[in-house]
Amino acid sequence: MSRFLSFFRWIPMDWPLISRICAGVFGGYALTILLTLLVTRLLALLGLSAPEVLHATAIASFPAYAAIIMAIFHASSATRAWLWLLAAAAPAALILAIAGTGAAI
Repeated sequence: MSRFLSFFRWIPMDWPLISRICAGVFGGYALTILLTLLVTRLLALLGLSAPEVLHATAIASFPAYAAIIMAIFHASSATRAWLWLLAAAAPAALILAIAGTGAAI
């Protein structure tokens, strides 16, 4: 086991980059889901039909996910990227928690 671990000591680890990748992949995905659910609820409240709402939010989620990932890598540090993710996700999660845990449509 120690021989296995000693092999990886040769590989330089760029922890801020790894943190940004994790923030982009996992945090960005979670934020995209939260925003998609929030927009789904809002569009359903406006009276759009369920297929239209699901189709619109599913299509809009792809560029949103890409934009979130770009914003994470545009941040000046990995810490700021994580804080930005939390600051963006907290209001959406709070609104969804207040709105209830029922189905989005």
